[in-house]
Amino acid sequence: MRKIKVGVIGLGFIGKQHVEALRRLPYVEIVAGSDSNPAMRDWCEENGIGKYYADYKEMLKNEEMDAVHNCTPNNFHFAVSCEILEAGYHVYSEKPLTINSEEGNKLVELARKKGLKTAVNFNYRNNLMVQEMQQRIKNNRMGTISHIQVEYLQDWLLYDTDFDWRVQKDKGGESRAVADIGSHCFDTIQFIMGEKIVAVYAMFHKRYQKRYMAKQADTFSSRKASGEHKGEAVPVENEDAAIILFKLEGGMVGSINITQVCAGKKNDLQILISGTNEAYEWHQETPANLWVGHRDSGNEIIYAGKNNLSENIRSFADLPDGHSVGWKDAFEKGFEIFYKGLLHEGEAVYESPDFTAGLYITKIVEACLKSNQTGTWQNV
Repeated sequence: MRKIKVGVIGLGFIGKQHVEALRRLPYVEIVAGSDSNPAMRDWCEENGIGKYYADYKEMLKNEEMDAVHNCTPNNFHFAVSCEILEAGYHVYSEKPLTINSEEGNKLVELARKKGLKTAVNFNYRNNLMVQEMQQRIKNNRMGTISHIQVEYLQDWLLYDTDFDWRVQKDKGGESRAVADIGSHCFDTIQFIMGEKIVAVYAMFHKRYQKRYMAKQADTFSSRKASGEHKGEAVPVENEDAAIILFKLEGGMVGSINITQVCAGKKNDLQILISGTNEAYEWHQETPANLWVGHRDSGNEIIYAGKNNLSENIRSFADLPDGHSVGWKDAFEKGFEIFYKGLLHEGEAVYESPDFTAGLYITKIVEACLKSNQTGTWQNV
């Protein structure tokens, strides 16, 4: 099996997760990394990355690669992905695909024109028990679905002294909480149900009108401005929380509750789907367990062991029973699906969300924005 040569642009929190996951794939070689922070030169060397570039354009011009990961802030996604495609490389982009659908449409068309493969990092669909939920629903084990409830709760922006580039509209986009974590909810539900979200009714909430910017902060960092030295006050133009009602293609409705200002909730994505035979509930913070509810017998907690999984999901269980699977495993699995698809073109592989799928998620976010502004249901 030949090695796929990969470059990574953007080596902040999420870029480092990409690097770690890619290093777990024996058929992938990270030949170059790029970040505007010069401290990343030493980090690249320490982590076995072939070459460091301060300017990603130089990396695209000088390196021979098969694919490039775009892990830059949201407002750079469009320009960087365009340049990767123009250079002739496959693209694995962080979500959101772009900060608006106009840019997204251009990327989809450019990828089609160039004949290149694309993916967007909606990683929660790659959890074993999320895949198991999908298979059970597909096999009609839960009967007629009557209820869908999703929550994604965080607290990393609870205080007005918590600051991140995402709270700045020009960097993070017009939507924050919905685009950042709501997008994961949209993709995961569509994946599980096998249907698109076609309409939404959304209400946004903004906890603070301004936040105080510390000199430096990282995603999920506890570093923040404090005391009399709060730092520079920055107006906040995007939402901290939202409640969203949604309708699927088949007519089923559900609800999504998201917040980044809920004390004590760190990264709590919860999905509950109820049917006439049984109900399923999955929590991202305990990802190896699937709760199965019954009316007339005891409820179950099913562990992600091979013997507990549907037959065509078992191949995704890489570890022996009793070895916990988690966030990093799902992250790696998304890359494995994409790169095995590149190596074995034409073979049946599990589907990665491509730029077209990422564009549709962006359109859902835009429909939520419009619904919040108008107070009405909006079609996607």
